[in-house]
Amino acid sequence: MPTSLPQPARITKVTDESGKVRSLVLDRHLEAEPGQFVMAWLPGVDEKPFSLVSVDPVRLTFARVGRFSEAIHTLQPGDQLWLRGPLGRPFTLPRVAGRGSQYPGPYPQYLLLIAGGYGVAPLYFLAERARAAGWPVTAIIGAQTASEVVFAERFAALGVRVEVTTDDGSLGQRGLATEAAARLLDEDDRAALYACGPEPMLQAVEALARARRLTAQLSYERYMRCGFGVCGSCVRDGWLVCRDGPVKLIEGRG
Repeated sequence: MPTSLPQPARITKVTDESGKVRSLVLDRHLEAEPGQFVMAWLPGVDEKPFSLVSVDPVRLTFARVGRFSEAIHTLQPGDQLWLRGPLGRPFTLPRVAGRGSQYPGPYPQYLLLIAGGYGVAPLYFLAERARAAGWPVTAIIGAQTASEVVFAERFAALGVRVEVTTDDGSLGQRGLATEAAARLLDEDDRAALYACGPEPMLQAVEALARARRLTAQLSYERYMRCGFGVCGSCVRDGWLVCRDGPVKLIEGRG
């Protein structure tokens, strides 16, 4: 699919993940990697970036938080949504262990995925690919309260170890996802870290990775207009999230 022009896709299935979160399955297939995104367009409403949950067929997940997502939540099977992409730099999995490895840090024994809020979407896609490649995966899903925890059962169905944290303690461990990550790393720090969520959480994961001398890949979410580095609306400290990211690499030096 070309990235420059939106292409029509028809909705084939709608799934409510929670009271605020809905997934749409579309009649499109994309050649894309975990961490990449598409620009989803509703004519007359708006165009917004969304991480890919899966690509064969395409699945997107939307939280109802504004005018555009409210409109998305009214769509039903048979309706159309327009897509542009895939865009952005994806996550990468470690490929070659031992001598000659190009992995930027100590070679991991397992992958630790840290999701804050609705950052579970690209990490689920990553977990799917990682499990298919034979990687042991642990996923931490953090949310404010139990009703906002999504995808826990989907991760578990892949054979992923799942840890849930909530700010109010209504489900899983009480506290932050990064606190749970630190505890797991105390048990076994031979991990590669992957994270997606609010920027304060990503900053905490980066600090954790640097303190432990571990490699981390952080997926940032920013408002975008063009999606390929022209408009500058997603700039972050001179770094364009759409073009240079959304995945940022933190190199471990252990």
